[in-house]
Amino acid sequence: MSHTTDHLRPSPYSTMFQETSVQLKNGLNIHLEVAGNPTHPCIVLIMGLGCQLVHWPLPFCEYLVKQGFYVVRFDNRDIGLSSKFEYLDTPPNILQLMLRFKLGLKNKPLCYTLVDMAEDTASLLAHLGIEKYAVLGASMGGMIAQILAATYPQHVQKVGLLFTSNNQAFLPAPHLKQLRVFFSRAQSTQKVDVVAHNIKVNATIGSPHYVNTKQVQEISEIAYDRCYMPSGILRQLFAILCTGSLRKWDQKITQPTLVVHGDCDKLLPARHGKAVVNAIKGAKFKLISGMGHDIPDEYIAHLGTLFTQHFKS
Repeated sequence: MSHTTDHLRPSPYSTMFQETSVQLKNGLNIHLEVAGNPTHPCIVLIMGLGCQLVHWPLPFCEYLVKQGFYVVRFDNRDIGLSSKFEYLDTPPNILQLMLRFKLGLKNKPLCYTLVDMAEDTASLLAHLGIEKYAVLGASMGGMIAQILAATYPQHVQKVGLLFTSNNQAFLPAPHLKQLRVFFSRAQSTQKVDVVAHNIKVNATIGSPHYVNTKQVQEISEIAYDRCYMPSGILRQLFAILCTGSLRKWDQKITQPTLVVHGDCDKLLPARHGKAVVNAIKGAKFKLISGMGHDIPDEYIAHLGTLFTQHFKS
């Protein structure tokens, strides 16, 4: 297996990772980090809406590396240090888009969809010369992973999905408190206000008994310093709303698939994960007691064990 990792340099966030940026055939620049032995089996990590590669907890990544995996994490388009899109001057009526989305009605693509983001991932791995890999996606990243697995079965060997959905019609909406906080804005674009807002969001959607304010503050400050562009988050949300139901992709997935969800997830209630399992032939479901829409330290060993056993089996 030949890996092309041009101009790798030490990551400023971890001695374990090395970072670089690559230009894909579609012209986008994708910023990534790699860790572990490149001859080992590869796991590509795909993060969720508005989240950068640094939102994958380092202890979780370290666990995967110690279990003998080569780990690739990256910034999706429109976030972090990857290419941005500035096509939308006037945001459309987001409430109308969301209503049509919940009813299973199609929304016209505004800028790009999750299909394009799955193509970014496949192109990135091809650029790196990695022909076979497991994929682990969280939230929106899990949606991208479903499309990737269905579209590229010759490359994706196993699938791991964490607190995600297939967006089929009539799944339960987020709880009102979580929805309100998730779509609220920071008081200003100043770093102190943005970080405070992120702490509030995490306290509302995260695991209720394991909120680590200091940790959220540290990651939020890193993410802000890397790149703060809320319009990119909005365009990623539009990508979800304009992709719609993923059932047609789920029905094509034949790879071994493990879906993990928290029973305290009030942003994407556990029925979303169960809908994914029901749509993918042979998929397995694991419900984690007390876990919300986050990856707190207290669950890293458990989650790491679940996914590494799945990927090794």
